Amino acid sequence: MLDIEASTTTIKSHMNHAFNESNEPMLLIGNPNNRRTQGLQEARHRVGLQPAVVLPYEELLHTWRQGGTIIDVIHSELPAPLIRIDAPGEVWEVERELLHLGAIKDKSPLLDGIAEAEVFTAEQALMLEQEWGRIYAPAQWFRGWKSCLERIGREARETWPGVRFMNDPADIELMFDKRKCQQHLSLYGVQVPRTLQSSQPILSYDVLRTTMESAGMHRVFVKLACGSGASGVVAYQVNPRRSAEIAVTTVGMEQRQGKTIFFNEGRLRQYTRSEEIATLMNWLCAEGAQIERWMPKATLDQRAYDIRQLVAGGQAGHAIMRLSRTPITNLHLRNERMLPAEAGLDEQRMSLVRKTAQAAMSAFPNSWSAGIDVMLTSGPSPRAYVLDVNPFGDLLYRVEHHGLGTYEWEMELLRKEPIQHA
Repeated sequence: MLDIEASTTTIKSHMNHAFNESNEPMLLIGNPNNRRTQGLQEARHRVGLQPAVVLPYEELLHTWRQGGTIIDVIHSELPAPLIRIDAPGEVWEVERELLHLGAIKDKSPLLDGIAEAEVFTAEQALMLEQEWGRIYAPAQWFRGWKSCLERIGREARETWPGVRFMNDPADIELMFDKRKCQQHLSLYGVQVPRTLQSSQPILSYDVLRTTMESAGMHRVFVKLACGSGASGVVAYQVNPRRSAEIAVTTVGMEQRQGKTIFFNEGRLRQYTRSEEIATLMNWLCAEGAQIERWMPKATLDQRAYDIRQLVAGGQAGHAIMRLSRTPITNLHLRNERMLPAEAGLDEQRMSLVRKTAQAAMSAFPNSWSAGIDVMLTSGPSPRAYVLDVNPFGDLLYRVEHHGLGTYEWEMELLRKEPIQHA
């Protein structure tokens, strides 16, 4: 159980130390002792920066639930820090707190038309016990995450009027919502896969099938709007002549007392029975889905690939290819990874990837870094499309740029040229 008072005292002590000894203090809102926090702290040490002060999500969320604010954890009299908001995942207590924060107090009407989405009351959310791999109420979790980001931004600016964020909380929220993010990128002229358009919200399998038939779009990706790591991603195709269908996904399903429970199995499986596919699609559509054209990716030795390109401070840095013999390339699925140079990717293609990723990052002028997933089409004159913008996409293993790992490179850029945006 978290000792809030003792932890708060420790944070304030560390905060004083960091602010007293560094002109560029960093406050990291994240989960202590995980690979992200450790990697960042090690990188700051190697480039000669003071350690970031870590504010654990669990403590912040618990403080809010007790009626407190960020001021109750951090001294308001301290100089304005640079705040890095990191990923909230991997800690069950944090996931539960976000579900609590996203609980709907007035269920009439439900938000976003999610009449069939999974819903927990605030009290139920705090009582949930973790089942490994289970996907709990994604729309509710996302409401909690958005509320968390909005409150961090509001309270930080009230506490430190001159505060700076590596990535603005509003931008992180936008990047996380695949539907709004793709629309936003399109407004900035960034190429993205075409979405499935409908005159009515696509909230069910039946509407999805009808809309696909009307649009003549027989192969689509259906993605959980707020999912990550291939969670809730389905490569779905229908044979227009025979009406046969197949869905490839990481989502597993289990029936319990008349209710379907959904899991991220961490491996791909296929569904071909219409009843199972309807259950899967009804859930995805109700929770909120991005539905886009399934575009054929460029291939290398019969493996489709896309590229995660890290952009920080306007510069394109580390890049890694993600290769798969299946339609889904995410590295979480133990797909093959390869450096572009190892694959013999020519400068024409890499230049196109870098420019496309930088263009996507420039659509978020109040944010400093992100991992941009870029796909190339096949052929001698490829085109580049942005598939995803990950505000926490700098956790890349065994890849260097100018001899530096991702965190080292980012911290070295910050050391040389501090962030100026407010």
